[in-house]
Amino acid sequence: MSDLTPLPDLPVTFRPGHTRAILLTAGVAIFLTISAVALLLEQLSPGERLSFIFTGALICWVLAQLARIKVVADESGVTVVNIVTKRHLEWAEIVQVNLRPGDPWVFLNLSDGTSLPALGIQPGLAKQRAIADARALRELAEVRSTAGGAEDRG
Repeated sequence: MSDLTPLPDLPVTFRPGHTRAILLTAGVAIFLTISAVALLLEQLSPGERLSFIFTGALICWVLAQLARIKVVADESGVTVVNIVTKRHLEWAEIVQVNLRPGDPWVFLNLSDGTSLPALGIQPGLAKQRAIADARALRELAEVRSTAGGAEDRG
């Protein structure tokens, strides 16, 4: 980001919007379709109908879990919500924000020497948006993790 591009106001949430919409729409459509089939098949017993509906609900829940991924940056740091995990990081813990060509999502290099995938920023369907989001998060991490960085920016 250049000095002409302002940092996003905090809190800011990064998430793959198209992917989220597709997953949630597919989940609801699958649930409704399986439930309709269960109710329309007259030869099914009540238990079998219930198992169809439960299966549809389970598929919908799994797709909703996939759709919940996000990265939230606020004054205290960054919260990374992946498929089954949620982790809050202080700004100082983030050493580097990486989105290299071919990466499926952003990786955060941490001060403890580990790397954390941040699935909320992924170049799948909206590559330019993911690049812009990764740059914004990188700039926020650089400004917030250095002492006095916020004063130098303003």
